[in-house]
Amino acid sequence: MALILFNKPFQVMCQFSAHPARQTLADYLDRPNFYPAGRLDADSEGLMLLTDDGALQHRISHPDHKAPKTYLVQVEGVPDAARLQQLCAPIDLGDFTTLPCDAMQVAAPEWLWPRDPPIRTRAATPTSWLSIVLSEGKNRQIRRMTAHVGLPTLRLVRIAIGPFSLEKNPLWPGESCDVSPDLIGAT
Repeated sequence: MALILFNKPFQVMCQFSAHPARQTLADYLDRPNFYPAGRLDADSEGLMLLTDDGALQHRISHPDHKAPKTYLVQVEGVPDAARLQQLCAPIDLGDFTTLPCDAMQVAAPEWLWPRDPPIRTRAATPTSWLSIVLSEGKNRQIRRMTAHVGLPTLRLVRIAIGPFSLEKNPLWPGESCDVSPDLIGAT
């Protein structure tokens, strides 16, 4: 049983099989029989866990285990207290209602790598950064949550899953490292 931390670059698909137009995990990792424990959409960046153990993969990614996932989110606009409170409360997104989460405005992270290509900028529209911690992770959930409260997501970077974080284990986009799967019990 092994566990890999991987910093997924922007526009890379979370699969090992070939994609007609984009890079995949196979372009960065040559580890047979490893599979992602959870996914990030192509427009999102950041921390992924991969393992060669099906039971561990299930334990990491299944919503019943609720390993907290922390995201840095650059949004268009500046949140006020009411919008932050809306983000923290359950939000009815039509096809599901989110669980409560932690959300707060944070300073622009100095340690974060630049995105390639850079996000769009508008001189008349300010941007800000949020830290959002979820115990679930449905398809495009954070993007839908921030749009729902009037703060469209410009950049989304997962920086932590349970005890693993890109701040503690600095990896540039496309880099990976092996870690002890024993740490999963700490989530």
